[in-house]
Amino acid sequence: MAKGEIILVDEKDNEVGTGERLEVLREGKLHRAFSIFIFDSRGEMLLQKRAKTKYHSAGLWSNSCCSHPRPNQNLEEEARKRLREEMGIDCDLKEIFSFIYRANLGNLIEHEFDHVFIGRFDGRPEPNEREAEDWKWINPKELTKDVKENPGKYTHWFKIVLNRVLKENEA
Repeated sequence: MAKGEIILVDEKDNEVGTGERLEVLREGKLHRAFSIFIFDSRGEMLLQKRAKTKYHSAGLWSNSCCSHPRPNQNLEEEARKRLREEMGIDCDLKEIFSFIYRANLGNLIEHEFDHVFIGRFDGRPEPNEREAEDWKWINPKELTKDVKENPGKYTHWFKIVLNRVLKENEA
């Protein structure tokens, strides 16, 4: 497997091959991804502000962690590994749903079959500064209000899925 290879899928998440990450994003090919939402015991959500050096959505607030699983690896294990690498957090994760979205991000097209996980963590994250330049815990009501009033501060996929994640977390 070449560095930066991600999994191409069909609309039922069946693997159809692999591709180099930036090439896949330039061509807008459907690929597998995961998004992790971490909550603490008070019900607050952990957000990260994406590093300014990221190749897309740089400097925007988003969910706790997101990435692409490597080929031939277990999805949940890949999600936990990436959460440790990106935010210095290790906790159990539970997949709550998946969805497909497509977003034009300028010269890149994010077209993902996204598996959404939630986890519980009380503590202080230790983010990798190459991934996240800032972080915060936020009350869901305050977050929902800010996303509505300031949508340009948040990543595209985060805005699409936020309300559903909050409903699933309450269930």
